[in-house]
Amino acid sequence: MIDSGSDPQSPATESGHGAEWSEQRLISIKADIQRWSTELGFQQIGVADIELGDHEKHLHAWLARGFHGEMNYMERHGTRRSRPAELVPGTVRVIAARMNYLNDEARRPQDLLNETGKGLISRYALGRDYHKVMRRRLQKLADRIGEAVGPFGYRVFVDSAPVLEKALAAKAGLGWIGKHSNLLRRDAGSWFFLGEIFTDLPLPVDRPVDDHCGRCTRCLDDCPTGAIVAPYQVDARRCISYLTIELRGSIPEDLRAPMGNRIFGCDDCQMVCPWNRFAQHSEEDDFRPRPGLDAGELIELFGWSEEEFLRRTEGSAIRRTGHVGWLRNIAVALGNAPHDDAVISALRRRKDHPSEIVREHVNWALKRQREATRNP
Repeated sequence: MIDSGSDPQSPATESGHGAEWSEQRLISIKADIQRWSTELGFQQIGVADIELGDHEKHLHAWLARGFHGEMNYMERHGTRRSRPAELVPGTVRVIAARMNYLNDEARRPQDLLNETGKGLISRYALGRDYHKVMRRRLQKLADRIGEAVGPFGYRVFVDSAPVLEKALAAKAGLGWIGKHSNLLRRDAGSWFFLGEIFTDLPLPVDRPVDDHCGRCTRCLDDCPTGAIVAPYQVDARRCISYLTIELRGSIPEDLRAPMGNRIFGCDDCQMVCPWNRFAQHSEEDDFRPRPGLDAGELIELFGWSEEEFLRRTEGSAIRRTGHVGWLRNIAVALGNAPHDDAVISALRRRKDHPSEIVREHVNWALKRQREATRNP
Protein backbone atom coordinates (compact mmCIF):
# COMPACT_ATOMS: atom_id res chain seq x y z
CA MET A 1 0.00 0.00 0.00
CA ILE A 2 1.23 3.52 -0.83
CA ASP A 3 -0.19 6.57 0.90
CA SER A 4 -1.31 9.59 -1.04
CA GLY A 5 1.26 12.16 -0.10
CA SER A 6 4.28 12.80 2.11
CA ASP A 7 2.12 14.10 4.93
CA PRO A 8 1.75 11.22 7.44
CA GLN A 9 -1.84 12.34 8.04
CA SER A 10 -2.77 11.86 4.39
CA PRO A 11 -5.30 9.07 3.79
CA ALA A 12 -3.91 5.91 2.24
CA THR A 13 -4.94 4.86 -1.25
CA GLU A 14 -4.47 1.50 -2.88
CA SER A 15 -4.28 0.73 -6.56
CA GLY A 16 -7.21 -1.19 -7.93
CA HIS A 17 -5.27 -1.95 -11.10
CA GLY A 18 -2.19 -4.00 -11.83
CA ALA A 19 -1.50 -6.50 -14.57
CA GLU A 20 -4.59 -5.36 -16.48
CA TRP A 21 -2.80 -2.29 -17.90
CA SER A 22 -2.11 -2.57 -21.61
CA GLU A 23 1.07 -1.09 -23.03
CA GLN A 24 -0.89 1.34 -25.17
CA ARG A 25 -2.98 2.49 -22.21
CA LEU A 26 0.16 3.15 -20.16
CA ILE A 27 1.73 5.13 -23.01
CA SER A 28 -1.44 7.21 -23.23
CA ILE A 29 -1.51 7.85 -19.47
CA LYS A 30 2.11 8.96 -19.52
CA ALA A 31 1.41 11.39 -22.36
CA ASP A 32 -1.46 12.83 -20.32
CA ILE A 33 0.81 13.18 -17.28
CA GLN A 34 3.36 15.08 -19.34
CA ARG A 35 0.67 17.45 -20.60
CA TRP A 36 -0.82 17.99 -17.14
CA SER A 37 2.62 18.63 -15.65
CA THR A 38 3.22 21.45 -18.13
CA GLU A 39 -0.15 22.97 -17.27
CA LEU A 40 0.84 22.87 -13.59
CA GLY A 41 4.07 24.79 -14.20
CA PHE A 42 6.65 22.02 -14.37
CA GLN A 43 9.28 22.35 -17.07
CA GLN A 44 9.76 18.60 -17.50
CA ILE A 45 8.78 15.23 -16.08
CA GLY A 46 10.25 11.79 -16.64
CA VAL A 47 9.68 8.28 -15.36
CA ALA A 48 12.32 6.07 -13.74
CA ASP A 49 12.41 2.50 -12.59
CA ILE A 50 13.53 1.84 -9.02
CA GLU A 51 16.90 0.12 -9.60
CA LEU A 52 19.54 2.38 -8.02
CA GLY A 53 22.35 -0.10 -7.37
CA ASP A 54 25.23 2.06 -8.66
CA HIS A 55 23.93 5.12 -6.83
CA GLU A 56 23.59 3.08 -3.64
CA LYS A 57 27.28 2.13 -3.85
CA HIS A 58 28.21 5.77 -4.37
CA LEU A 59 26.10 6.81 -1.35
CA HIS A 60 27.67 4.18 0.92
CA ALA A 61 31.19 5.19 -0.14
CA TRP A 62 30.34 8.86 0.49
CA LEU A 63 28.99 8.07 3.96
CA ALA A 64 31.99 5.87 4.78
CA ARG A 65 34.29 8.85 4.19
CA GLY A 66 32.26 10.96 6.61
CA PHE A 67 31.44 13.50 3.92
CA HIS A 68 27.91 13.93 5.32
CA GLY A 69 29.22 15.65 8.45
CA GLU A 70 26.47 16.09 11.03
CA MET A 71 23.71 15.15 8.58
CA ASN A 72 23.07 11.88 10.38
CA TYR A 73 19.74 11.49 8.64
CA MET A 74 21.68 10.59 5.50
CA GLU A 75 22.57 7.21 7.01
CA ARG A 76 19.74 6.77 9.50
CA HIS A 77 17.35 5.13 7.03
CA GLY A 78 19.72 2.48 5.72
CA THR A 79 18.83 1.13 2.29
CA ARG A 80 15.40 2.79 2.23
CA ARG A 81 17.05 5.87 0.74
CA SER A 82 18.35 3.96 -2.28
CA ARG A 83 15.57 1.37 -2.58
CA PRO A 84 12.24 3.12 -3.20
CA ALA A 85 10.14 0.00 -2.69
CA GLU A 86 11.55 -0.35 0.84
CA LEU A 87 10.66 3.25 1.63
CA VAL A 88 7.18 3.01 0.10
CA PRO A 89 6.07 -0.63 -0.41
CA GLY A 90 4.39 -1.22 -3.75
CA THR A 91 6.44 1.34 -5.67
CA VAL A 92 7.44 0.24 -9.16
CA ARG A 93 8.03 3.63 -10.82
CA VAL A 94 9.03 7.15 -9.86
CA ILE A 95 7.66 10.20 -11.69
CA ALA A 96 10.41 12.85 -11.42
CA ALA A 97 9.65 16.51 -12.09
CA ARG A 98 11.68 19.68 -12.33
CA MET A 99 10.69 23.34 -11.96
CA ASN A 100 12.86 26.38 -12.71
CA TYR A 101 13.42 28.84 -9.86
CA LEU A 102 15.89 31.47 -11.08
CA ASN A 103 13.98 34.76 -11.16
CA ASP A 104 14.93 37.63 -13.43
CA GLU A 105 14.10 40.16 -10.71
CA ALA A 106 16.90 38.85 -8.48
CA ARG A 107 20.39 40.29 -8.62
CA ARG A 108 23.09 38.17 -10.26
CA PRO A 109 24.90 36.39 -7.42
CA GLN A 110 28.29 36.93 -9.07
CA ASP A 111 27.69 40.69 -8.87
CA LEU A 112 26.79 40.55 -5.18
CA LEU A 113 30.04 38.77 -4.32
CA ASN A 114 31.80 42.08 -4.94
CA GLU A 115 29.40 44.07 -2.74
CA THR A 116 30.87 43.05 0.59
CA GLY A 117 28.42 45.10 2.64
CA LYS A 118 25.49 43.05 1.37
CA GLY A 119 24.43 39.54 2.28
CA LEU A 120 24.40 36.92 -0.44
CA ILE A 121 21.60 34.38 -0.12
CA SER A 122 21.37 31.37 -2.41
CA ARG A 123 18.94 32.21 -5.20
CA TYR A 124 16.66 29.26 -4.43
CA ALA A 125 15.79 30.69 -1.01
CA LEU A 126 14.74 34.21 -2.02
CA GLY A 127 11.07 33.41 -2.48
CA ARG A 128 8.52 31.03 -1.00
CA ASP A 129 9.75 27.73 0.40
CA TYR A 130 10.04 25.43 -2.61
CA HIS A 131 8.93 22.42 -0.56
CA LYS A 132 5.48 23.94 -0.25
CA VAL A 133 5.23 25.06 -3.87
CA MET A 134 6.45 21.81 -5.43
CA ARG A 135 4.53 19.53 -3.09
CA ARG A 136 1.27 21.34 -3.80
CA ARG A 137 1.76 21.07 -7.57
CA LEU A 138 2.78 17.41 -7.41
CA GLN A 139 -0.30 16.65 -5.32
CA LYS A 140 -2.45 18.32 -7.98
CA LEU A 141 -0.74 16.19 -10.61
CA ALA A 142 -1.45 13.05 -8.58
CA ASP A 143 -5.08 14.13 -8.22
CA ARG A 144 -5.42 14.49 -11.99
CA ILE A 145 -3.92 11.05 -12.50
CA GLY A 146 -6.41 9.62 -10.02
CA GLU A 147 -9.32 11.30 -11.81
CA ALA A 148 -8.22 9.67 -15.07
CA VAL A 149 -7.28 6.16 -13.92
CA GLY A 150 -9.15 5.68 -10.67
CA PRO A 151 -7.58 4.85 -7.30
CA PHE A 152 -3.85 4.19 -7.55
CA GLY A 153 -1.00 3.98 -5.09
CA TYR A 154 1.34 6.95 -4.78
CA ARG A 155 3.28 9.21 -2.45
CA VAL A 156 4.63 12.69 -3.09
CA PHE A 157 8.14 13.75 -2.05
CA VAL A 158 9.95 17.08 -2.22
CA ASP A 159 13.30 16.87 -0.43
CA SER A 160 11.42 15.76 2.68
CA ALA A 161 12.27 12.08 3.12
CA PRO A 162 15.13 9.66 2.43
CA VAL A 163 14.96 9.91 -1.36
CA LEU A 164 17.87 9.96 -3.82
CA GLU A 165 16.17 12.64 -5.87
CA LYS A 166 19.06 13.47 -8.20
CA ALA A 167 19.70 9.80 -8.95
CA LEU A 168 16.03 9.25 -9.73
CA ALA A 169 15.84 12.40 -11.86
CA ALA A 170 18.90 11.26 -13.81
CA LYS A 171 17.36 7.83 -14.39
CA ALA A 172 14.17 9.56 -15.54
CA GLY A 173 16.10 11.46 -18.21
CA LEU A 174 15.84 14.93 -16.65
CA GLY A 175 19.59 15.46 -16.87
CA TRP A 176 22.89 14.10 -15.66
CA ILE A 177 24.60 14.50 -12.29
CA GLY A 178 27.47 16.93 -12.83
CA LYS A 179 30.90 16.99 -11.23
CA HIS A 180 29.50 19.37 -8.60
CA SER A 181 26.79 16.76 -7.75
CA ASN A 182 23.92 18.92 -9.06
CA LEU A 183 21.65 17.78 -11.87
CA LEU A 184 22.42 19.42 -15.21
CA ARG A 185 20.66 19.77 -18.55
CA ARG A 186 22.23 21.03 -21.75
CA ASP A 187 19.21 23.24 -22.49
CA ALA A 188 18.40 24.35 -18.94
CA GLY A 189 21.53 24.30 -16.77
CA SER A 190 20.88 23.52 -13.12
CA TRP A 191 18.77 26.30 -11.61
CA PHE A 192 15.72 24.12 -10.92
CA PHE A 193 14.00 22.17 -8.14
CA LEU A 194 13.22 18.47 -8.17
CA GLY A 195 10.28 16.51 -6.82
CA GLU A 196 8.95 12.98 -7.11
CA ILE A 197 5.81 10.86 -7.10
CA PHE A 198 6.44 7.26 -6.05
CA THR A 199 3.75 5.13 -7.68
CA ASP A 200 2.58 1.59 -8.36
CA LEU A 201 1.56 2.49 -11.92
CA PRO A 202 3.90 0.54 -14.27
CA LEU A 203 4.46 3.50 -16.61
CA PRO A 204 6.97 3.33 -19.49
CA VAL A 205 10.39 4.53 -18.30
CA ASP A 206 12.57 7.19 -19.89
CA ARG A 207 16.19 6.77 -20.89
CA PRO A 208 18.98 8.57 -19.00
CA VAL A 209 20.91 11.24 -20.89
CA ASP A 210 24.67 11.23 -21.41
CA ASP A 211 27.10 13.09 -19.16
CA HIS A 212 28.28 16.28 -20.86
CA CYS A 213 30.71 17.67 -18.27
CA GLY A 214 33.62 16.53 -20.42
CA ARG A 215 37.00 17.80 -19.25
CA CYS A 216 35.56 20.92 -17.62
CA THR A 217 36.60 21.46 -13.98
CA ARG A 218 35.24 24.96 -13.42
CA CYS A 219 33.11 23.92 -10.43
CA LEU A 220 36.07 22.20 -8.74
CA ASP A 221 38.43 25.10 -9.44
CA ASP A 222 36.04 27.82 -8.25
CA CYS A 223 34.57 26.25 -5.09
CA PRO A 224 35.48 28.82 -2.38
CA THR A 225 36.23 26.20 0.28
CA GLY A 226 37.45 23.32 -1.86
CA ALA A 227 34.39 21.24 -0.99
CA ILE A 228 34.34 19.48 -4.38
CA VAL A 229 37.30 17.26 -3.54
CA ALA A 230 37.14 15.31 -6.80
CA PRO A 231 34.76 15.05 -9.75
CA TYR A 232 31.36 13.92 -8.45
CA GLN A 233 32.64 13.97 -4.84
CA VAL A 234 31.49 16.74 -2.48
CA ASP A 235 32.71 16.87 1.11
CA ALA A 236 29.68 18.51 2.72
CA ARG A 237 31.75 19.42 5.79
CA ARG A 238 33.52 22.04 3.66
CA CYS A 239 30.50 23.16 1.64
CA ILE A 240 29.18 26.65 2.44
CA SER A 241 25.60 25.45 1.99
CA TYR A 242 26.19 22.86 4.72
CA LEU A 243 28.07 25.31 6.95
CA THR A 244 25.37 28.00 6.79
CA ILE A 245 22.29 25.76 6.89
CA GLU A 246 22.87 22.22 8.18
CA LEU A 247 25.67 22.81 10.71
CA ARG A 248 24.35 23.84 14.11
CA GLY A 249 27.61 24.49 15.90
CA SER A 250 30.70 26.56 15.19
CA ILE A 251 31.90 27.06 11.65
CA PRO A 252 35.54 25.88 11.40
CA GLU A 253 37.79 28.93 11.54
CA ASP A 254 39.76 28.05 8.42
CA LEU A 255 36.54 28.08 6.38
CA ARG A 256 35.16 31.40 7.62
CA ALA A 257 37.23 33.76 5.48
CA PRO A 258 36.45 31.89 2.22
CA MET A 259 32.74 32.29 2.98
CA GLY A 260 32.95 36.00 2.13
CA ASN A 261 29.47 37.53 2.30
CA ARG A 262 27.57 34.28 1.69
CA ILE A 263 25.09 34.07 4.57
CA PHE A 264 22.71 31.32 3.43
CA GLY A 265 23.79 28.68 0.96
CA CYS A 266 26.21 29.02 -1.93
CA ASP A 267 25.69 29.15 -5.70
CA ASP A 268 29.29 29.41 -6.89
CA CYS A 269 29.47 26.00 -8.58
CA GLN A 270 26.31 26.86 -10.51
CA MET A 271 27.45 30.39 -11.32
CA VAL A 272 30.59 29.16 -13.09
CA CYS A 273 29.04 26.16 -14.86
CA PRO A 274 29.09 26.79 -18.64
CA TRP A 275 25.78 24.95 -19.10
CA ASN A 276 24.00 27.62 -17.07
CA ARG A 277 24.33 29.93 -20.04
CA PHE A 278 21.19 28.12 -21.13
CA ALA A 279 19.34 28.42 -17.82
CA GLN A 280 15.76 29.61 -18.13
CA HIS A 281 14.08 32.08 -15.80
CA SER A 282 11.09 31.08 -13.74
CA GLU A 283 7.70 32.69 -14.23
CA GLU A 284 6.45 31.55 -10.82
CA ASP A 285 5.32 34.41 -8.60
CA ASP A 286 6.19 32.31 -5.54
CA PHE A 287 9.87 32.41 -6.51
CA ARG A 288 10.09 36.20 -6.79
CA PRO A 289 12.58 37.58 -4.24
CA ARG A 290 11.11 38.89 -1.02
CA PRO A 291 11.83 42.50 -0.11
CA GLY A 292 15.02 42.83 1.91
CA LEU A 293 16.39 39.37 1.14
CA ASP A 294 17.98 39.96 -2.24
CA ALA A 295 21.03 42.18 -1.68
CA GLY A 296 20.10 43.08 1.90
CA GLU A 297 22.54 45.19 3.92
CA LEU A 298 24.49 42.98 6.33
CA ILE A 299 24.25 45.43 9.22
CA GLU A 300 20.49 45.69 8.82
CA LEU A 301 20.03 41.91 8.57
CA PHE A 302 22.25 41.44 11.63
CA GLY A 303 19.99 43.74 13.59
CA TRP A 304 16.88 41.60 13.15
CA SER A 305 15.43 40.37 16.42
CA GLU A 306 14.26 36.78 16.56
CA GLU A 307 10.67 37.98 16.18
CA GLU A 308 11.56 40.00 13.09
CA PHE A 309 13.56 37.09 11.66
CA LEU A 310 10.60 34.74 12.08
CA ARG A 311 8.20 37.28 10.60
CA ARG A 312 10.32 38.07 7.56
CA THR A 313 11.16 34.43 6.83
CA GLU A 314 7.67 33.01 7.33
CA GLY A 315 7.06 30.46 4.58
CA SER A 316 10.72 30.69 3.52
CA ALA A 317 13.44 28.03 3.38
CA ILE A 318 15.67 30.43 5.34
CA ARG A 319 13.78 29.50 8.51
CA ARG A 320 15.81 26.27 8.52
CA THR A 321 18.94 27.97 9.81
CA GLY A 322 17.16 29.53 12.80
CA HIS A 323 17.86 32.96 14.28
CA VAL A 324 21.07 31.84 16.00
CA GLY A 325 22.40 30.37 12.75
CA TRP A 326 21.36 33.54 10.93
CA LEU A 327 23.34 35.74 13.31
CA ARG A 328 26.32 33.34 13.25
CA ASN A 329 26.46 33.44 9.45
CA ILE A 330 26.14 37.21 9.23
CA ALA A 331 28.78 37.72 11.92
CA VAL A 332 31.21 35.81 9.70
CA ALA A 333 30.26 37.98 6.71
CA LEU A 334 30.75 41.15 8.77
CA GLY A 335 34.16 39.87 9.86
CA ASN A 336 35.06 39.42 6.20
CA ALA A 337 33.90 42.92 5.27
CA PRO A 338 36.38 45.80 4.92
CA HIS A 339 37.11 47.70 8.14
CA ASP A 340 34.16 49.91 9.01
CA ASP A 341 33.24 51.62 12.27
CA ALA A 342 29.55 50.89 11.62
CA VAL A 343 30.34 47.18 11.25
CA ILE A 344 32.27 47.19 14.52
CA SER A 345 29.40 48.93 16.31
CA ALA A 346 26.89 46.39 14.98
CA LEU A 347 29.07 43.50 16.13
CA ARG A 348 29.59 44.99 19.59
CA ARG A 349 25.83 45.18 20.07
CA ARG A 350 25.75 41.36 19.80
CA LYS A 351 28.78 40.68 22.04
CA ASP A 352 26.59 39.66 24.96
CA HIS A 353 24.09 37.61 22.98
CA PRO A 354 22.67 34.69 25.02
CA SER A 355 23.98 32.16 22.49
CA GLU A 356 27.59 31.06 22.94
CA ILE A 357 27.70 30.29 19.22
CA VAL A 358 26.77 33.88 18.33
CA ARG A 359 29.23 35.33 20.84
CA GLU A 360 32.08 33.20 19.49
CA HIS A 361 31.55 34.28 15.89
CA VAL A 362 31.04 37.92 16.87
CA ASN A 363 34.37 37.91 18.73
CA TRP A 364 36.07 36.33 15.73
CA ALA A 365 34.57 39.00 13.47
CA LEU A 366 35.72 41.81 15.77
CA LYS A 367 39.22 40.37 15.74
CA ARG A 368 39.13 40.34 11.94
CA GLN A 369 38.01 43.96 11.90
CA ARG A 370 40.87 44.94 14.23
CA GLU A 371 43.34 43.11 12.00
CA ALA A 372 41.93 44.96 8.99
CA THR A 373 42.65 48.23 10.81
CA ARG A 374 46.29 47.29 11.28
CA ASN A 375 46.64 45.95 7.74
CA PRO A 376 44.55 48.21 5.51
